[in-house]
Amino acid sequence: MGKIDPTSPVPKYFQLREILLDLMEDAELPVDAPIPSERELCQRFGLSRMTVRQAVDHLVSEGRLYRVPGKGTFVARPKIEMPLRLVSFTEDMRARGLEPGARDLDRRTMPANAHLARVFDIPPGTGVHVIERLRTADSEPMAVERSHIPATVAPGLLDTPLSDVSLYDVLEKRFGVVFDAGEQTIEAGIADSADARLLDLARGSAVLLLQRRSFMNGTCVELAVSTYRADRYQLHSALEIPRRNRVVPRQ
Repeated sequence: MGKIDPTSPVPKYFQLREILLDLMEDAELPVDAPIPSERELCQRFGLSRMTVRQAVDHLVSEGRLYRVPGKGTFVARPKIEMPLRLVSFTEDMRARGLEPGARDLDRRTMPANAHLARVFDIPPGTGVHVIERLRTADSEPMAVERSHIPATVAPGLLDTPLSDVSLYDVLEKRFGVVFDAGEQTIEAGIADSADARLLDLARGSAVLLLQRRSFMNGTCVELAVSTYRADRYQLHSALEIPRRNRVVPRQ
């Protein structure tokens, strides 16, 4: 284990947090392994119980650790990096070595309201397919997906089996729908009772709310509104430094 530097400007609880994270990344503390008790951490690093608890609480709130009442605190599974590109859930999970799954929750055709009519640029009242599915990875619930697709784009979609298959694959192979662009917004949210139950979360748990529009030939043909488990996902993005306009001095 590393050491706490009492002269560092970095708070001691944060130093302990980093030490524990290093142990997880080096597999010295594997998934589902118990971490040392608060008393042991206090003795090993010369810290107060309050400081140790603050470090552990931070890791629990971040989803890096989880507590089991009466048993202790354990290492959680690593978070999955949410892709910031247009890719199906099935393709993404398989690329990570996980087995994707899908369970049908509901499927119906509804008349487009004003919002959907604007999104798809169709007359209000036009039929829109709504498909709700629970997505899993290695049988663990990960997300509730609600896809909206104009009925004219995929007229027989509701009659197509979608359990444990990629919706994007079905759209491409059966209906000739190939997405070539998309846009996505992500925001923090709180799981309602229905989604919490499906995702095996406590009611009021933090979730990520995603809204994605997928396009084909410049036309939006899918609106997906999804609820993802915040304890199993993290976001990662490369940052670019904007170029400053250089002022060329006059000669």
